[in-house]
Amino acid sequence: MTMRVLRSSLIASVALLPGAGYAQESATLDEISVVATTPVGASSGTGIGRRGVVASGPAGGQTAPVEQRLRGGAQPLYKIPSTVETVTASQLEQDTGTFNAVATLARVTPGLSLTDSQGSNNRVDVNYRGFTASPVQGVAQGLAVYQNGVRVNEAFGDTVQFDLIPPSAIQRIDVVTSNPVFGLNALGGAVNIQMKNGFNWQGTEVTALGGSDARIGGGLQYGKQIGDWSFYFNGDGLNDRGWRYESPSTIGRVYTDLGYRTQDSEFHLIGNFARTYFGAAAATPVDFTQVDPRAIFTYPQTTTTQMGTMQVTGRVDISPTWDLAGNAYFRRFSNQYVDGNDGNFENCSTRSNFRGRLCFEDDGFSPAPGQTQAQFRNQFLMLGRGTPANGIPFTAGVPYGTIDVTKTEATGYGGSLQAANRDRVFGFGNSFVVGGSIDAADYSFKSSSTLGVINPDLSVTTNPVNPTYGNIPGLGTEFLRTAAALGIAPSSVIGSSLSMGLYATDTIDLTDRLSLTAGGRLNFSRITATDQTGFSPDVNGTHYFTKINPVAGLTYKVFDFMSLYGGYSESNRTPTPLELACSNPDRPCLLPNSLVADPPLKQVTAQNYEVGFRGAIPNFYDGGLLTYKIGAFRNDLANDILQLATPGNAARGYYVNVPSTRRQGFEVGAEYSRGDLSLYANYALVDATFQFNGTLSSPNNPSSDADGAIFVRPGDKVPLIPAHQIKAGFDYMVLPGWRVGMNVQAFSSSYYRGDESNLNKPLPAYYVLGLNTSYQVTRNLQVFGLITNLTNNKYATFGTYLEGGTVANRYPINDPRTTTLAQPLSIYAGLRYRFGDDPVPMEEPIIRKY
Repeated sequence: MTMRVLRSSLIASVALLPGAGYAQESATLDEISVVATTPVGASSGTGIGRRGVVASGPAGGQTAPVEQRLRGGAQPLYKIPSTVETVTASQLEQDTGTFNAVATLARVTPGLSLTDSQGSNNRVDVNYRGFTASPVQGVAQGLAVYQNGVRVNEAFGDTVQFDLIPPSAIQRIDVVTSNPVFGLNALGGAVNIQMKNGFNWQGTEVTALGGSDARIGGGLQYGKQIGDWSFYFNGDGLNDRGWRYESPSTIGRVYTDLGYRTQDSEFHLIGNFARTYFGAAAATPVDFTQVDPRAIFTYPQTTTTQMGTMQVTGRVDISPTWDLAGNAYFRRFSNQYVDGNDGNFENCSTRSNFRGRLCFEDDGFSPAPGQTQAQFRNQFLMLGRGTPANGIPFTAGVPYGTIDVTKTEATGYGGSLQAANRDRVFGFGNSFVVGGSIDAADYSFKSSSTLGVINPDLSVTTNPVNPTYGNIPGLGTEFLRTAAALGIAPSSVIGSSLSMGLYATDTIDLTDRLSLTAGGRLNFSRITATDQTGFSPDVNGTHYFTKINPVAGLTYKVFDFMSLYGGYSESNRTPTPLELACSNPDRPCLLPNSLVADPPLKQVTAQNYEVGFRGAIPNFYDGGLLTYKIGAFRNDLANDILQLATPGNAARGYYVNVPSTRRQGFEVGAEYSRGDLSLYANYALVDATFQFNGTLSSPNNPSSDADGAIFVRPGDKVPLIPAHQIKAGFDYMVLPGWRVGMNVQAFSSSYYRGDESNLNKPLPAYYVLGLNTSYQVTRNLQVFGLITNLTNNKYATFGTYLEGGTVANRYPINDPRTTTLAQPLSIYAGLRYRFGDDPVPMEEPIIRKY
């Protein structure tokens, strides 16, 4: 990022600058960067601009310089014994055409990659150091995500919906590693999102854009401060048809903030509301994409998400050295997934009593002790709402399919409270933080399947009168299940979750250069579930999980331009309600969303190690600033949770604990900024491996044995994680008002999901180029452009396997590989208009990223 004043927003950490009047450590933003080491209190801004100047709005009016003390868990970067990566509002603005924040995270953050399994750049998995935050139910979630101090991993599956957050309302994103204070799921770290408010962003701005795939979008943001009160509004919307068939996107988001502050307190009432709709067509057989890159598999595959959140945040300075901060929230979340799939049905076996009726394929199942062949085969007779006792007639030559629908609803509420003190201890500078959080949620989950047929265009429909196959008895039958509720059955589950945490940390300055940090967090979780169908009584139960996670680290400022850091911590995540209720291979789940009976899973625990050095060299070349970092990390996990496939049905799966996995590697990065020019480059090695000997189910893997199993050995790579990741880019002011930037991302190969034994050819290595530019036409009007995948590379970040054969009686599948091709060359352009006679952009402080 450049040293010149950057537009769009004021970084939230300016609220945390120290005050010399209280004998505390003080500095200006030009000298240090400040990072929130706890989620609580990070979202409250004081409106302090660069050099301690109060930012006042588009007119650029400013008051006298004011310095403020550090509050809460805020620390100068050189005192944090772990890695912190920061993305600012100005960097997000460069990627406006993408309409999401994760594109910027992926562009600049070492060790962070994206996996697109859904065929939409707004529904991607974020992988950081081999840990994932995903919007898809069923993906193992290893990152905690906070927005304004509230954890936004959804209650039912810990999913993270970045598409519900308007990027232009984001003030700053910090990726913080090895810090158990951020609670559950922070195995690989936490993503801490701080939003704008009327104290740190004022003005009126309208944005409109359009481009590839018929994308049109726009947004409005407005901020105003009147005395001690402030108001901020942000609303945006997008619509496009997608770069593959049947893959449209529709997004609508609103974010508001009403603020009030005095000299020693600040409060905010926040609302966030969103609705998104995606035609998420998922992976496609490579036999199809080799003919047409836009090809998809069976459809419809749509996901509709709605969210509403109300939140109150506040902080109060109790004394010159004590402050209190907290928040409370209410969140409503709903997600519905509609998925057209191959039905996996057949004529009932001659060894059953129902020959000539429709049965579920019984591959992968074995008779129970004492069962006759007839008893075993009769279990798979298909039944449904309104069907007779002898089931549904089987019609030969019909490619049966299903429309699978899952719906998740959750109501969450909770809050956090934190106290911080900065009194000196025995003459040493000291920062002590103690706090707690409580998060509760009530959820409901329903899933069901309707009998359909796969048409020649690969659509799945349920009308019994079909133009291709004529009258098909039984089509449209809802709530499909087998007679024994094995393999396929509707589910209806209600439950609740309760998570509580207590934490304390202390950072003491042993010298003016050496600081010691120590602390820990106690996590307690309770998860309950009740089956309402009677098909899965094993779902009924209550599960308890408890873990104390310590943290300790040292930092040493060797020189003014170099500091060392090292630390150890532990973290954990509990199994989600989805995982707990879906760990029985005989009763597999609809994926990505479903729920059936289980044996219990264990919680995942991690031991984290980190060491490195970082610093900043001013006046490095031509008056520029050079920041740099070299660091190494290691995360050892016990009882990691994997999602496995079931034989004969790629749409269903289950979960298991495995003994141990490991993520380790190192990162090297540097950034140079000189006012009109900024350059960055970084490299990350992410070595994600299994550390056990064991057999896993992967029936569609072409190298699996006769039972559909593969054997994993220590050192085998975790799928979908590229080991080598390189990123570089520049931003240059070509002429006054005209800025041009280019970036490149390069990733090594990674293995397909389902190839945990690393027996097959991996997804190929790839690189992708991006170009962005903007021109300030007038003081009010700016035009901008963005090109993604400039060289139009054909590559995939997601791949798995499917069962071969003929689809819809006409499309042979000989290659079991299935991939989601990444977004091709896409071009977006738009304009940004700031109202006012003198619309000076809001000032943004320098962020020392390393």
